[in-house]
Amino acid sequence: MALWDRFKQSAQTMQSQLTAKKNDLKSGAFRDASMAMCALVAAADGSVDQAETAKVAQLIAANDVLQNFERADLERRFYAYANQLTADYQVGKVQVMQDVAKAKKKPDEARAVIQIGIVIGGADGNFDPQERAVVREACFALGLDPAEFDV
Repeated sequence: MALWDRFKQSAQTMQSQLTAKKNDLKSGAFRDASMAMCALVAAADGSVDQAETAKVAQLIAANDVLQNFERADLERRFYAYANQLTADYQVGKVQVMQDVAKAKKKPDEARAVIQIGIVIGGADGNFDPQERAVVREACFALGLDPAEFDV
């Protein structure tokens, strides 16, 4: 099986796992960490362009697990994180990663945040090395082993 086919299957499995836990993923910490993770993935190459953020916002709106939250609130939070990263990527990244770490107290939520990052990162058909690296950093911030997610 080709590498992309394995990744695609893995992303589908992760989305299924997220959907199965949807009712348990309703906390504010999970909401904030998920939106921070999405912004980090969108800005993984060190820049944030409007087309990419608009695409990620669409993916957020379409994600079944995130429908526990009001769409406008998710978008507002996502764009706030994206703007932090745009203003000063290095400083913004530290601040945004701190919000990812908010989910650390609940291991299921922490894993779900990483899974959302992987699903969002791979949605365009290419989970590139920069996206993998930022998801790996988020694993460390959440106290998770990146090997568990193959990143």
